[in-house]
Amino acid sequence: MDELILDPSLYTVKAILTLHNGGDRFFAKYCDDSYPGVKEQKAFEKNTFNKTCQTDTETALLGGLTVVCKSSIDLYFYTIGSSYENEMMLMAILNCLFFDSLSQMLRKNVEKRALLENMEGFFLVVDEIVDWGVILESNPQQWVQRVALRGDVPLTEQTKSQVLQSAKEQIKWSLLR
Repeated sequence: MDELILDPSLYTVKAILTLHNGGDRFFAKYCDDSYPGVKEQKAFEKNTFNKTCQTDTETALLGGLTVVCKSSIDLYFYTIGSSYENEMMLMAILNCLFFDSLSQMLRKNVEKRALLENMEGFFLVVDEIVDWGVILESNPQQWVQRVALRGDVPLTEQTKSQVLQSAKEQIKWSLLR
């Protein structure tokens, strides 16, 4: 009997999506070439939304991909991996991103308007947690501590140079661990 044996990989996440109530794109970060064009991406997003918005389940298998979903007031958050990925790991990423990090950053007001006002912080959160499909951080307390290292200036009020300097510091400290 032949068994399918997969080599371990750090590339866990294929995409992170945030969609409006209607299924339109609010934010999308694709980590591979599964959907190379915007047309293919938007069709995938619409299909994903249509299959998940009506159900109570948080996990689905769609087109050979594992899709994990959480919804907020007027947004749907998705973490997508291959069909072989551990659903619990994908859910941990979604929980870290959505429930913990964004809730703390937006003072538990995770909705479209608040996220629009703090998009640079949202982008930073996503980049801190996943980089090209590799999970960098799934512990929200670590992320909160990194933000706290930036001093008394709130994340959303920092200049680009402050954010870049902070990112350099974080990379340096993560390499020295």
